[in-house]
Amino acid sequence: MHIRSFIGTHGKDWEDFGYFQHASVEITNILEGSGTFRYGNAEASVSAGQTVLIPADIPHSFHARSPIRFGVILAEGLPPDTKKLFDRLIRSGGPTIITFAHFNQEQYEQLFRHWLRVTSSPLKEPDRNYTAWLAMLLLFISEHAQTDRQALSIAHIADHIRGNLNSGLQIADLAGMAGLSEEGFRKRFIKVFGMTPKQYQQQCRLTEAKWLLNSTEKDMQTIAESIGFTQLHSFSSWFKKLEGWSPSDWRKNQRLFHQ
Repeated sequence: MHIRSFIGTHGKDWEDFGYFQHASVEITNILEGSGTFRYGNAEASVSAGQTVLIPADIPHSFHARSPIRFGVILAEGLPPDTKKLFDRLIRSGGPTIITFAHFNQEQYEQLFRHWLRVTSSPLKEPDRNYTAWLAMLLLFISEHAQTDRQALSIAHIADHIRGNLNSGLQIADLAGMAGLSEEGFRKRFIKVFGMTPKQYQQQCRLTEAKWLLNSTEKDMQTIAESIGFTQLHSFSSWFKKLEGWSPSDWRKNQRLFHQ
């Protein structure tokens, strides 16, 4: 297996010299800026938060429209299982552009920068490390990628929900942000996330509550208020209904387990 990875930084007038073609599969994430991606007779605009997946031996080129930065992975000779993960993301056999919501783009960038450290370090088992990391990156892309702009709009609203867990959920306001009717917004949200906006909010609240209970010394009232409960009793009842434990008992049990 041969791997090459780098961050490419270019000015607004930069462009590839003609079309490139190589035996590697390519994963190019736009970290900042915007540009144009071309292959064959096709052309697509790309911008920060988007990733272009390019199968091997397809002529292609990138052109900047503003100062732009790319995070690039070129991989040749992938193990069959890893190649399957890549191929599963490809539509119609050609280059595929996917889009991350802002929160997921930040996570991908962190993973990519760790990947760069891994590939630049002396390793006892480089191929096993590269295979494991590539599989993780491809699985992350598969889990969090959106393939159309409306889905991206919904994903941005999910970011808003996750970032405002201490606020009430007003479907009318969220639908307005998405430019949809309330019914249209609910249907689209369920299609993208497999649950209603309210269920998504509750899932995020539970995840955050468990994180705060397990990793901080914050008191119960502070944790309750941080995820939208003004009454400690309401928070405790809600948590126990979902987890089978009161928040304080759940925290004690987690710490006993780790000890």
